[in-house]
Amino acid sequence: MGNWVVNHWFSVLFLAVWLGLNVFLFVDAFLKYETADRYYYTRKILGFCSRTLRKQLDHNLTFHKLVAYMICLHTAIHIIAHLFNFDRYSRSRQATDGSLVSILSSLSHDETKGGSWLNPIQFRNMTVEYVTFTSIAGLTGVIMTIALILMVTSATEFIRRSYFEVFWYTHHLFIFYILGLGIHGIGGIVRGQTEESINEGHPHKCAEYFEMWDDHDCRCRRPEFEGQPPESWKWILAPVILYICERILRFYRSQQKVVITKVVMHPSKVLELQMNKRGFSMEVGQYIFVNCPSISPLEWHPFTLTSAPEEDFFSIHIRAAGDWTENLIRAFEQQYSPIPRIEVDGPFGTANEDVFQYEVAVLVGAGIGVTPFASILKSIWYKFQCADHNLKTKKIYFYWICRETGAFSWFNDLLTSLEQEMEELGKVGFLNYRLFLTGWDSNIVGHAALNFDKATDILTGLKQKTSFGRPMWDNEFSTIATSHPKSVVGVFLCGPQTLAKSLRKCCHRYSSLDPRKVQFYFNKENF
Repeated sequence: MGNWVVNHWFSVLFLAVWLGLNVFLFVDAFLKYETADRYYYTRKILGFCSRTLRKQLDHNLTFHKLVAYMICLHTAIHIIAHLFNFDRYSRSRQATDGSLVSILSSLSHDETKGGSWLNPIQFRNMTVEYVTFTSIAGLTGVIMTIALILMVTSATEFIRRSYFEVFWYTHHLFIFYILGLGIHGIGGIVRGQTEESINEGHPHKCAEYFEMWDDHDCRCRRPEFEGQPPESWKWILAPVILYICERILRFYRSQQKVVITKVVMHPSKVLELQMNKRGFSMEVGQYIFVNCPSISPLEWHPFTLTSAPEEDFFSIHIRAAGDWTENLIRAFEQQYSPIPRIEVDGPFGTANEDVFQYEVAVLVGAGIGVTPFASILKSIWYKFQCADHNLKTKKIYFYWICRETGAFSWFNDLLTSLEQEMEELGKVGFLNYRLFLTGWDSNIVGHAALNFDKATDILTGLKQKTSFGRPMWDNEFSTIATSHPKSVVGVFLCGPQTLAKSLRKCCHRYSSLDPRKVQFYFNKENF
C-alpha cells in the first residue's frame, strides 16, 4: 500500500478534490430540493427522497475513464429517477379522487390566462413519450443519452485498436453532450412554488386546506409555480474553460513549423521520422501528438519519442497499425512527391521519465512498445560518453518481446553500440538485455540451434542470443530480487494489459515486507 501511495499520491489528491467538488454540488442541489419550501408541493407528487434513499496527471487516461464511468453511472441514475417521476406524474394526472396531488396536477398550463402548472403532463390522455419528445428537457435528454451511448460503445478497446477513426470522430459527440447539458434545465420540468405565492399561503399551513383554495373566505390561495433556472452550467463551466484554454494552447504549439530532417523505412513496416522544431525540449520516455493535414486535418495520434534529449533532433518510429498510419507510411514512401507536412504537439510526460530515479530499472517492451526504451538507452549511451557522475541507475534489465524477426532490425544498431560502449568502459554488467521471439517456426529454431556456438546471434547479429517463447517472469523477478536484495527496482512497461497484470503481480509478490530490502515499483505507459 505504501508503494502505491508513493507513486500515485498526486493522482489521489487530484481525484479527492474532484470528487469533493462533485459531492458538494450534489449535496447542495439535494438539500435545496429536499428542504426548500418552494418545492413542498413538488415533493408531494414525487415523494420524499429521505424516506427511500439518502467517486494524473500522468495517469490522465485512467482519470478520464473514471470520469466516463461516473458519468454513465449518474446518467443511468438520473434517467431511472425521471422514469419514476413521470410514472408518478402520470398517475397523479389520472387521479380523480380530489386529493391534493390530483388538484396540483390539474392546475392549468395556459400561463397567458394566469395558469401556473406543476405537473408537466397536461391532459389525462397525454403520454410520457409525447412529453419526452416535445419538451426541451426531454429532447435534450434523449440527444445526450444517444451521444453518450455512441461515445462509450465506440471507445471499447476493439474499436479503438481496429477502427480508430470511428472512435476519434464519435468521441467528439461530447460537444453535443455538453451543449445539451447546458440547456437541459431550461424547460423547467421540476418546478417550485414562487416566493410571492409562498408569502400569500405558506405550504406548511395551507396544504391541508387545499379543498378551500378557491373560497374567497379562505386565507390560503391557490399556489403558483415556476421553473428553476438552469444550474448545469455550474458543473460544466470550469471544465469547458479549461478545455478551451488547453485547445488554444495546443493549437498554438501545433502551428509552429516542424522540419523533417531524415526519413528511414525499417523492416516490418516501421517508419522513422527525424525532425526539428524551434524551442523543442524533451526528456526520456516522453511522447508527442502528430497530425498530418493531408491525411486528416483533425486526427492527432500519440507516438513515443525514440530520440535522446542529448541529440539535436527528435524522432519517432511509426508502425503500420491502421488506416491513418498506413496512409502516412504510404505518403512518405512516394519518392517523387513532396514530403507531407507534419504538425507536432508536445512533448508530454509519462511514467518512464522516472527511470533514472531508480538504482535498478527493469524495462519491458512488447513489439513497437520498445520505442520509449530506445530513448532511455540512447540517453544512457550519451551519459556514458560524457562520463555523467550524476547517473543514479546502476543496473538495467531490458526485455524485448516480438512476434517476428524483422522487428528486431531497426533497434540492433543501438544495442550493438551499447554493447561496445559497455565493453570499452569496463561496464559489461550494466546492461542485461534479453530478446524474446514469440512468432517462430521449426525452421527458425533449427537454424538458430545449428549456429548457437557462433559469437553472435544468427537472427540479430548481437552477442546476446535470442530466446524463443515468452519470459518466465517469476524466474526473472526472483533472480533480480536475489541479485539486488536492498535496492529499489523500477519496473517499466510499454505493452498490452495482460502483460501489465502479470508484471504488477510479480512486483507485489517479490517486494519485501521489510522496507529496507528490495522493493519493486510498477509503471506502465498508456495511450
